[in-house]
Amino acid sequence: MVDVSMGSMVMEDAGEGPAVVLVHGLGGTSNSFQTLMPVLSGYRVLRPDLPGAGRSGYRPGLPGMGGLVKSLKDALRAAGVDRAHFVGHSMGTLVCQHLAVDTPSLVTGLTLYGPILEPPAAARDGLKARAAAAREQGMSGIADAVSTGSVDGDSREANPVTEAFVRESLLRQDPMGYASHCEALAGAEAADHGRIGCPTLLVSGERDGVAPVAMGRELSQRIRGARLEVIAGIGHWMMIEAVDRSRALLRAHLETSTG
Repeated sequence: MVDVSMGSMVMEDAGEGPAVVLVHGLGGTSNSFQTLMPVLSGYRVLRPDLPGAGRSGYRPGLPGMGGLVKSLKDALRAAGVDRAHFVGHSMGTLVCQHLAVDTPSLVTGLTLYGPILEPPAAARDGLKARAAAAREQGMSGIADAVSTGSVDGDSREANPVTEAFVRESLLRQDPMGYASHCEALAGAEAADHGRIGCPTLLVSGERDGVAPVAMGRELSQRIRGARLEVIAGIGHWMMIEAVDRSRALLRAHLETSTG
């Protein structure tokens, strides 16, 4: 594995074979997908930290969701990737959807964990308030609230490390970068799903309050040929809460969609 830097953006690049790009969500990093790595042997796996998240520096003025999509596309071009299967989580699923519409020749398939159609009005207001809180108060209170609210209670009880992982991921965010991502998501619109034609797997948590099953179901109806899988008894961080099932679904979808 090597770290590749494109300006302020850092991306892990490991393995050989067809390219798989892992795109984290709000408050996540490349480590959000660490549990999936054992089933990605035989692939070239690229894990970016989006601008302002993880090890990637904050870039003032990055223009919303479109800016995140462009940054990712530019990084992959610099890495010599012209075709890849994209795996997203939460906000990252929206980045992947827009990328599939913007540059369909780049996207051979999609696996979307906790898929988001677009934030409803109340969520948009909440994201704007969270951005202000991050700038004014830092990440501590946000980390406590998000790690408790987005991980299912049974998951926390069965494996307390799940909540600890999510909390640490939030605490390590640059407050300014996190705020910019909150605002990018708050202003994001749904992708033009009629233009997505690649094999698509949607994975929803039965108790996910961030991206409810109903949202995954609507996406499955909008994206031609998309398949929805619901994992029982978990919340929004299925790659951490339901590792074995998340791995199995990804590997099977990759094998059928990449040949």
